Amino acid sequence: MGAVASLDAYQRGHRWVGLPLAVVYKYFDDHGGYLAALITYYGFLSLFPLLLLLVTALGYLLHGDPSLQQQVVHSALGQFPIVGSQLGRNVHAVHGSLAAVVVGVCGALYGTMGVGQAVQNALNVVWAVPQNSRPNPIKSRLRSLAVLPLLGLGLLATTGLSALTTSIHAYASGSITGLLVRVGSILLSVLINVLLFLAAFRLLTARPVSVAQVRDGALAAAIGWQVLQLLGTYFVGHTLKDSSEYYGVFGVVLGLLAFIYLAANLVVFCAEANAVRAQKLWPRSLLTPFTDAVSLTPGDENAYRSYAAAQRRKGFQRIRSTFRRHRG
Repeated sequence: MGAVASLDAYQRGHRWVGLPLAVVYKYFDDHGGYLAALITYYGFLSLFPLLLLLVTALGYLLHGDPSLQQQVVHSALGQFPIVGSQLGRNVHAVHGSLAAVVVGVCGALYGTMGVGQAVQNALNVVWAVPQNSRPNPIKSRLRSLAVLPLLGLGLLATTGLSALTTSIHAYASGSITGLLVRVGSILLSVLINVLLFLAAFRLLTARPVSVAQVRDGALAAAIGWQVLQLLGTYFVGHTLKDSSEYYGVFGVVLGLLAFIYLAANLVVFCAEANAVRAQKLWPRSLLTPFTDAVSLTPGDENAYRSYAAAQRRKGFQRIRSTFRRHRG
């Protein structure tokens, strides 16, 4: 136990170890994997109707320029590098069928509202917002719909930037100009995504959170999203280039689910980092998740108090947490 005690003392006294450890502990305390799985389900459910509407809308808006249509679609699908090419071959515009368009709109609204609900639930769990302080089912869905246009504009901005970069890179491939355009586009994409994550973290949390409280998590999420895309592109180009075509729809589904789940976990984990830092939920005792035979730190006690307070159902309900000191 002497080695464990030394490790515990070290991580408590060093922020660079203690803070990430506290984030990991809180992620598991909040069942972060299940929160991400719920986001993944609705994200997957909404994706195909949204792509259907995008392709159909481009068919009407850019009917005189098929090449530009394909360029915009491929740029949008580039947000999903592992399965983007397969998606592009399996999603086609709807022509002459009002019923199909209506079904697509309804499916997209249901899925995107579900994503909004799942993200709101995750952020409220992360920030330990009491049950009675969370918006009712109607208000929460209206909030999801209100944020949807903002996120849509952000996606259009990154898609347009990707399409523009692809066009410029085609004329300047292999030159310094092409490299600068590529680096500049990545930096602009990260900046746009930082603003999107800032907006989402603030607007979808049912308690006031400041820009300073969510700034670091938004930056980490934006960088992580860009890294995820780059790694996905590299993985496709070097590992799946000779085999991805053989898996068909099965491969598309599994690849898409895996990619969305990784992205959802990234969002949840960055939100946890915001909450741990802002609410001073660190340092944590090293053995807290494994045994009751442990002396709690102030960070432990703050975390457990917040978990209990989050279960409050009525404003006139009072919840108090007390701790009996462990005697080793």
